[in-house]
Amino acid sequence: MGNTELTEATTPRTEENTGADFDLVIRGERIVTGAGTVAREIGIRHGKIVAIEPLGNNLSGARLIELSVEEVLIPGLVDTHVHVNEPGRTEWEGFESATKAAAAGGVTTIVDMPLNSIPPTVNVEALELKQDAARAKAYVDVGFWGGAIPGNKSDLRELHDAGVSGFKCFLLHSGVEEFPYLEPDEMEEDMTEIVSFDSMMLVHAEDSRAIDRAPNAEGDHYDRFLASRPRGAENVAVAEVIERARWTGARAHILHLSSSDALPMIESAKRDGVKLTVETCPHYLTLLAEEIPNGATAFKCCPPIREASNRELLWKGLEDGIIDCIVSDHSPSTIDLKDVENGDFGVAWGGVASLQLGLALIWTEAQRRGIKLETVLDWMSKRPAEIAGLQHKGAIALGNDADFAFFAPEDSFLVDVNKLHHKNPISPYQGKVLAGKVRRTFVRGTEVDFTTPQGKLIRRGEV
Repeated sequence: MGNTELTEATTPRTEENTGADFDLVIRGERIVTGAGTVAREIGIRHGKIVAIEPLGNNLSGARLIELSVEEVLIPGLVDTHVHVNEPGRTEWEGFESATKAAAAGGVTTIVDMPLNSIPPTVNVEALELKQDAARAKAYVDVGFWGGAIPGNKSDLRELHDAGVSGFKCFLLHSGVEEFPYLEPDEMEEDMTEIVSFDSMMLVHAEDSRAIDRAPNAEGDHYDRFLASRPRGAENVAVAEVIERARWTGARAHILHLSSSDALPMIESAKRDGVKLTVETCPHYLTLLAEEIPNGATAFKCCPPIREASNRELLWKGLEDGIIDCIVSDHSPSTIDLKDVENGDFGVAWGGVASLQLGLALIWTEAQRRGIKLETVLDWMSKRPAEIAGLQHKGAIALGNDADFAFFAPEDSFLVDVNKLHHKNPISPYQGKVLAGKVRRTFVRGTEVDFTTPQGKLIRRGEV
C-alpha cells in the first residue's frame, strides 16, 4: 500500500495512559460517517466503535492516530462477490492471497462464493472444509455463501443455520462440473424452501437456451464473444428470477448485472414490492467492448463487458437506485486458463481479478461524473453489508466493527499486475492510471500488517 504520511503517536504506557478510555483514537478533518464527511474523533475499544465525537474533544486513547490533510477515513469496503477457490483450486486463488489483496484495496470484509472450490459449498461438511482452509490465513473478515444445485434442497436449512448469508445458483452451466445449474422450476422450488427461514437466492442470470442458440465464441475476436452472450439471454433470465420471486415471496438477488436492458423490468418489480436487489461490477462500469483488443482474454467475463451506451445506462441505474451495489466478482484463474498465448475467447476462463482495485476503479470513474465519495461508499460498503446481513459492517457508526481504510482520494497510481497481491498476475487494468490510494487498512481496530493474519470468520446476522 506504500508509505503513509499519517502522523501517529503511540502514547507511552504511563499510569495515566493505562487508564485511557479507548484502545485507539483516530482523529481527522475528513471522516465519512452517516452525517457525511465531517471532522471527528473515533474511539475504539475491543475492536468496536464506541465513540464518535466532534474533533477537539480530545478523546483519550492508549494509541492515537491523526489523519494527514490529504486523507479521508472511510468505512472498510464489503465485497460480497469473491471467488477464493480454496480448497481445491488454490492455484487459482487462496485465502491468504485474496485477503491480502482485499486489505490492500481497502476491503475489510469479503463473502466467499460457493464455487470454484472443491468441494463446492453445498452442504455443511463442505462449508466446514472451507472454513478450516480460511481460518488461519485470513487478513480480513470472511463470510460465506452457500450453493443451490440440483438435489441439495435438504441441505439449505442446515447451511443457513451454520451462518451462510444466502444461496447462489446458476441458470446455465457454471463453468465447473461440480456445480450444476438449476432449471427455473428447480430454482422456484428452492426459493419456496428458503422463504421458510427468510434466506435469499442469488442468481447468475443468463438463460441457458438463449446461450445455446447464440453464435459460437471461438476465436480471438471480442465481438464474436460478445455475440455469444447476448443481452437477450440475460434479460430473459432476469425476468424469470423476478417472476419466481414474485410468486414465492422469496428474496432474490441478481448477480453481476451487465445488461442495461433489464433495468426497466427491475425497476418495475421493485415498485411492485418484489423482494429484489441487484449488483453490478467495476468491469461493467469502467471498461468498454469497443476498446477491447482482439485476443485480449484478460477481459473475458460472463456476462460480458458491453458497449459504451450500455455502460452509461448502468451508471444511471446506480444513481437512480435501481442497481443497489457494486462488488468485484473477483473470479481469477491461472494464466494458462486465460489462454493468453492463443487469445481464444471460446477457450479462455471467464473472470476478472479486481479485488484489490475496485475502489480506485470506481472512484476514478465517479469523479469524472461528479459523484461523491460518500455515494461510492454506500454502493461498495453499506449496501453490500445490508444485503448480506452483516449488521456490524459497512459504516463508521457506533457499535460497528472498527473497520477502516485510510484513503488518499487525490493520489494516483499505475496498475502493475506484478505488484498486486492476487495470486496470478493478469488483469485487464494493467497499465491504467487510477485515482485514489489506500494507505492503511484496519480490521476490528487492528492494522493489517500483511504478515500476521488476524481476520475472523463471520456469520450472517452476527452481532
